[in-house]
Amino acid sequence: MKNTFVKGRLPAAIFLVLASIFAFGQAADWQQIRIPPLPNFQPIEPKRIELPNGMVLFLQEDHELPLVDGFARIRGGSREEPDAKTGLVDVYGEVWRTGGTNTKTGDELDDFLEAHAAKVETGGSLDSTSIGLSCLKADFEEVFQVFLDLLRDPEFRPDKLEIAQKGMFDAISRRNDDINEIIGRESAKLGYGTKSPYARVPEYATVAAITRQDLINWHHDHVYPNNIILGLSGDFDSAAMEAKLRQAFAGWAKGPKFKPEEIPISPAKPGYYLVKKEDVNQSAIRMVELGTTRKNPDYYGIQTFNEAFGGGFASRLFSVIRSRLGLAYAVGGGVGTGWDHPGITRLGVGTKSQSTVESIQALYSQIDELQPHPLTEDEVGRAKDSILNSFIFNFDTPEKVLREKMAYEFYGYPLDFLERYRAGIEKVSNEEVARIPAKYLHKNKMAVLVVGNDAEFDKPLSTLGSVTPIDITIPSAPGEEPAKPAKPSSK
Repeated sequence: MKNTFVKGRLPAAIFLVLASIFAFGQAADWQQIRIPPLPNFQPIEPKRIELPNGMVLFLQEDHELPLVDGFARIRGGSREEPDAKTGLVDVYGEVWRTGGTNTKTGDELDDFLEAHAAKVETGGSLDSTSIGLSCLKADFEEVFQVFLDLLRDPEFRPDKLEIAQKGMFDAISRRNDDINEIIGRESAKLGYGTKSPYARVPEYATVAAITRQDLINWHHDHVYPNNIILGLSGDFDSAAMEAKLRQAFAGWAKGPKFKPEEIPISPAKPGYYLVKKEDVNQSAIRMVELGTTRKNPDYYGIQTFNEAFGGGFASRLFSVIRSRLGLAYAVGGGVGTGWDHPGITRLGVGTKSQSTVESIQALYSQIDELQPHPLTEDEVGRAKDSILNSFIFNFDTPEKVLREKMAYEFYGYPLDFLERYRAGIEKVSNEEVARIPAKYLHKNKMAVLVVGNDAEFDKPLSTLGSVTPIDITIPSAPGEEPAKPAKPSSK
């Protein structure tokens, strides 16, 4: 199949624009430049294979460089870990690699991989854990053996567990230093619920409770073939690689079918929430409510609305609140769309302390303005052009296409969802975009979070309504004196 992007050359869309300029001479006005339609999007498709034991493989040939990259995604992530051991998957993702295998320590693996200019890395996330490799084609056999050993026989050595826990303790101790980290963390709690697996954070006690046996048990309970999607891209022959992988995994018995837990979502009540931070002269503001998923038929309309309303320098929020009113150094947001659970709708502003309440009111005003003055045809057109013109750069290599296809497999989306995306955006009408705000932006359902120094606000936050203080005091580490809680705001 023809690819629309040739690495090392200009993207086809840009090439055609430049060609039109030279072909028709210098235009007197930029609006006179004839821009041809975008070429068809036809990515090189990876080969999908399902083994008898349920493991799914994706193979993507790419012969430009003598390299091979691989990535295995394994169902089960931090949202499945016990509440009393929050942080387990993060620790597991680190010690899986640093702990080495039954035959080699992690340090020995470091030496081997460094000598071969190769990588084998592991990690954990909200819904999965992963192990990946990258190496020269000539070294694939040896590096793949390391990959297999870590996948099947990790050791989780106790000294590496201790190092990982100390690293997490350090991260916990610094988590209130950055105002942006605070606003992101606490707004997720408002959106999903304070104790929700989608928003909870590790504490000293939960990390300290993690044992080596917990890591062993997690690996045993989740790492089996029918729970794994493995993708490889690079300089290889697909038929030969398929035979190699079939041989490597043929004797691995199928495990139980993975059943994700039902996770209730309990958003905070609408209202105003304040994290008092006296050592800053700025405020971070988030308005949040529960969003939707990418399986929603309105997804393409939502994407277009998000870009036009709060997605960039040409968006309405940026043009009005930052450029015209001069209230913000950062502003934006939109309706959240998650893969397999609702995302969080977020509208945010970063402003100086003295314009905090005015900025909140400006956000409200722009939401209200969408009713009498919906996004114009020009605003929607610019948003669609921006999405479509940047689309190809998100998938300009075979590996990027491979990762996207693996995500569709993981979350149960049609494998041609990528090809549908561009067509979906192109078909979005002004009327569809105009329906989005009434359906997904509700001022009366939003929790409004402010992180800042309330002593310097232009007006007390309470002039807008009742304010609930949020205490972000970090619970003390085992054996330490309890930290004094932050004083609630008087405003």
